[in-house]
Amino acid sequence: MHSQAFTPENSAMLLIDHQIGTMAWTHSHDINLVKQNALKLARIAKAANIPTILTSSMEDQIQGPLLPELKEILPEAFEARIKRPGIVNAMHHDGFNQAVKATGRKKLFVAGVTTEICVTFPVLQMLDEGYEVQVSADASASYTKYGDDLALRRMEKAGAVITTVDQIISELAVDWTSPLGQKLVGILNYH
Repeated sequence: MHSQAFTPENSAMLLIDHQIGTMAWTHSHDINLVKQNALKLARIAKAANIPTILTSSMEDQIQGPLLPELKEILPEAFEARIKRPGIVNAMHHDGFNQAVKATGRKKLFVAGVTTEICVTFPVLQMLDEGYEVQVSADASASYTKYGDDLALRRMEKAGAVITTVDQIISELAVDWTSPLGQKLVGILNYH
């Protein structure tokens, strides 16, 4: 196992397909909580100055646009979002793959909708390509709880760390009294 912690200096944030239509299809978790946690991840990235890549699939179809709040929190990342034409594994999309490489980071925080499709396959490829990956289970969701559980188990077995937004905040903060810790504790308590 790798021992070095994920820090703002060595990690990147990847938010995959948090789209209005896609999120409406999920039933594995309270979708309002999933949305709240996805937005917390965006706030964490902004507060800690972590490079963030947003991607969507077929925005002009039933999947719909990304959550509009993401544009408010991370306007540059939102404008630079990778719009995939329907490629299931985001890492198979050259634009997304190159954007991940361009961060220069080998430690990736990942969340998305759906866990069993839009998160699992890119995460498996990221692991194969030598990235360390933490999947935020509470900022991701699937059609069913069963599908979500199996996807998380599959990624964990392949080497991903399954985590939560609050664990990510705590890992990055290190010390609540530090300047970053003080920013992040505000996000931790944000509802």
